[in-house]
Amino acid sequence: MGKILSFGELLLRICPDAEGRWIKENNLPFYIGGAELNVATALSIWGMPSAYMTALPKNAMTEQLVDYIDDLGIDHSAIQYQGERVGLYYLHKGKDLKNSSVIYDRKYSSFSTLKTGEINWEEVFKDVSWFHFSAICPAVSLAAAEVCEEALKEASARNITISIDLNYRALLWKYGKEPVSVLPALAKYCHLIMGNIWAAETMFGIPVPEGLREKDNYLEQAEKTSRIIQENFPACKAVANTFRFDEQGGVKYYSTLFTEGTLHVSKQYFAEKIVDKVGSGDCYMAGLIYGFYQGKSPVETLAFATAAAFTKLFVASDATNLKPAELIEKATKYEN
Repeated sequence: MGKILSFGELLLRICPDAEGRWIKENNLPFYIGGAELNVATALSIWGMPSAYMTALPKNAMTEQLVDYIDDLGIDHSAIQYQGERVGLYYLHKGKDLKNSSVIYDRKYSSFSTLKTGEINWEEVFKDVSWFHFSAICPAVSLAAAEVCEEALKEASARNITISIDLNYRALLWKYGKEPVSVLPALAKYCHLIMGNIWAAETMFGIPVPEGLREKDNYLEQAEKTSRIIQENFPACKAVANTFRFDEQGGVKYYSTLFTEGTLHVSKQYFAEKIVDKVGSGDCYMAGLIYGFYQGKSPVETLAFATAAAFTKLFVASDATNLKPAELIEKATKYEN
């Protein structure tokens, strides 16, 4: 088996406190992340042959960022050095990326200005057997969307397994196209599709009935959505859906995996307090890749991915720092 290559924009997450103390204290915490780097980080920590591709400007700060990636044990040989800036976003600590308080500063970043015809895919895909990206990539710019399609065609031609996370970031789709007009053309290449029933509605136009409330109805809809995805995209062999709810008194989490005509449902987890919501879905995606890459059963893969995602909620950074045995042990304490 070859490398697992994750493709997406490296971001710096700036975390001002909601009260504004950072101004008086001259203290503005930040984290290095980005959805695909979070996936690559988890996979490397779990002992997988993880690689990462992004675009960065050539300067002193980039050298430090690449050193950071190198220290994580991630192969960064596919990074493209071009453009002038690293993407940023601002989010109050503890908030979710779907929260209205998120502020993006990614316009004209090196990644957003990537162009087709300029990347040596033969070199990029050397020794790669799995290619992962997310729906955030084509949301950044039309040029990035076109590069995504180019990458998928090249990966598909080399029989590389392809996965996508249907991350929806409403504030990013600003170049005149809606997700539903872009994502289907990319998803047709994908063998593993992960997201949730609402993301599938936004990106694929698969309707979710109004008034859907009870867990059993969520599970029924997860199976319906998954079946439609596989009907529409025949290359897709597995569809995963996550369910995380901020309820009074805590956070509830569970997920499903539909493959070979069967819907598998994970254990349910519950915690009264968590630390950081960012990166939980990325950790789940990494868990799926971890399982499928090693040939584990759907049940084993689902269990690990769900535990990985839930335990990420207790880690104060964009990516997990927990080894497989640690996260499984920790998750067990929160089974509901």
